[in-house]
Amino acid sequence: MKYILSISAFLSMLLAAATISAQTEVDQINDVVTQAKIRAHMSFIASDALRGRDTGSEGLEAAAAYVSSHFIAHGVDTMAGYGEYLQWIPFQEVSPSDSATLTIGGQTLTAPQDFLVLNGETQQSTMPGKYIGFGQEADLEGEDVRFQFAVAQVGDGESQAIGSVITESREKRERAIDAGAMGLIEIYHNVQVPWSMITRMAGQKQLSTDAPADKRHLQMPHIWLSAADSVVTSALLEGGTPIQLDMQGLQRSDLPSANVIGLVPGTDPELRDEYIVYSAHYDHVGIGRPDAVGDTIYNGARDNAIGTTAVMLLAEYIAAHPTKRSALFVLFTGEEKGLRGSDWFVEHSPVDLDQIKYCFNIDNGGYNDTSVVSVIGLTRTTAEEKLQAACNAFGLEAIEDPAKEQGLFDRSDNVNFARKGIPAPTFSMGFRSFDQEIFKYYHQPGDEMESMDFDYLEKYVKAFVLSAISIGNADENSFWIEGDKYYDVGRELYGK
Repeated sequence: MKYILSISAFLSMLLAAATISAQTEVDQINDVVTQAKIRAHMSFIASDALRGRDTGSEGLEAAAAYVSSHFIAHGVDTMAGYGEYLQWIPFQEVSPSDSATLTIGGQTLTAPQDFLVLNGETQQSTMPGKYIGFGQEADLEGEDVRFQFAVAQVGDGESQAIGSVITESREKRERAIDAGAMGLIEIYHNVQVPWSMITRMAGQKQLSTDAPADKRHLQMPHIWLSAADSVVTSALLEGGTPIQLDMQGLQRSDLPSANVIGLVPGTDPELRDEYIVYSAHYDHVGIGRPDAVGDTIYNGARDNAIGTTAVMLLAEYIAAHPTKRSALFVLFTGEEKGLRGSDWFVEHSPVDLDQIKYCFNIDNGGYNDTSVVSVIGLTRTTAEEKLQAACNAFGLEAIEDPAKEQGLFDRSDNVNFARKGIPAPTFSMGFRSFDQEIFKYYHQPGDEMESMDFDYLEKYVKAFVLSAISIGNADENSFWIEGDKYYDVGRELYGK
C-alpha cells in the first residue's frame, strides 16, 4: 500500500511540475509580449515612412535595419559565415515587354490582352509547336521538342494556387531548356485567378535571379497564353502549326534585396544541431493605385507587419529563454513577388536542409473572427495538439484552413519548405471565410494598424510564441501526417 501511494504521489508531483512549467512559460511570455511592444514595432514597420516596403526599395532596407537592430539589442546571433544578419539576393527587376504579337493558325494575338511574355530577348521567329501535356518530366519522356515551341498546360494538373503555378512555371522552363526547346508556351486557365487579374499583375515589374551569363535561359521566349480563344488553343493542342513570334525583349536591371536571418543556439547538446525556422515575410507591395481618399501607400499592417512583429518578439523571448533546438528567425523579402525570398533561402540555406526539422511560418491577409487562429496546415502535421494547446492557453481556438478553395497553403513562404519535405504550416489571424471583411484590407492602402484590434493581436502573438517554443522544446520532432502530399519527400529528406 505504501508503494502504491508513493507512485501516486510521484505522478501527482509530475503533474504539478508540468502545470507549473506551463504556467511559468505563459507568465514569461506575458512579460515579453506586451501590447505596447506590438504597437511600437508595427508603428514603424507599417508606417508611411517605409512607403509600403516594396522589394528592393529603401523602405524595405530600413525595415531590415530595424529588425537587425532588434536582434542586436536582444543578443540574437548572426549565422556563421555571415558578417551581418542579411542574406543578400541578386535579384534583377524585369520590366514587361513593350510590344509583342503572336500569330497562330492565321490568327494574330497581341500582348498583354491575349498573352504575356514572361521571358525572352527581342526576336522574330517562326517554328512549329509540340504539345507536351503539363510539361512534367514524365510528359517529356520520348518527346522531341528540339527547335520547337514546347506547348503545355499551365500548372502541374493538381494545384491551381497561383503561387504553385508560378513556381511550377519556372521549373517547367528549365525542363524545356534542358530538352532543347526554343520556346515555351503555357496555356493559362485558372479559376482562382482570372486572366484579367493576371494581366494586371504581369503589367508590373517582376523579379528574377537568372544569371546574366546564362544566355540560353535569358533568350528563350516563355509565354502564358489565355485559353479564351478556342481556335488558337485547338491549333496548339494539335501540334505542328507554325507559330510566329515578334517581340521586344524584357528589360532587366539589378535590384538586390535581403532576407534577414538571426540565430539562437539550442541548449540540448543532442538537439542543438537541429533547427526550427520561425519565419515571416517583411515585404509588401509598395506604392500603388490611390484609394477613394487618395492614399497610395500600401502599408501592409496585416500583411505582414504583424507577422514580422511576432517573429521579432519570439526572437526576444527565445534569446532570453533558449529552446532545446536551435532557433532560426528568418524574415523573407520578395514574398509578394512570387515567394522569391524563401525560394532563395531553401536553395542557399546556411544549414543543411535535413537539419531543419520544422518551419513555423506566420503570414496574414486579414481576420474576421477574433476568437480563433486559422492555422493553414494545422491538421497536416503531428504538431496539431501542441498548436491547439498553445492557442487555448490564451483563450483562442486553433482551426484548420477554412478556405481551402483559395489555395493558401501554396501562397505563402511555407510551401517552399514543404516542397523540400520540411513540415511547414502557416499561423494566421482568425478567419472563417475570405469575405468582404478580408478583401476590404487585403492589398489595399487601408491596411493600416489603426484599423486593427490590438486586444486580439496581443493574444494572437502570445499564442504564436507559445506554439513556437512548444515545437522547439518537444521531445520528438513533429512530422507530416502519413498520406500528406509531402509525406514521402519528407521521409526521403530525413532518411526515415
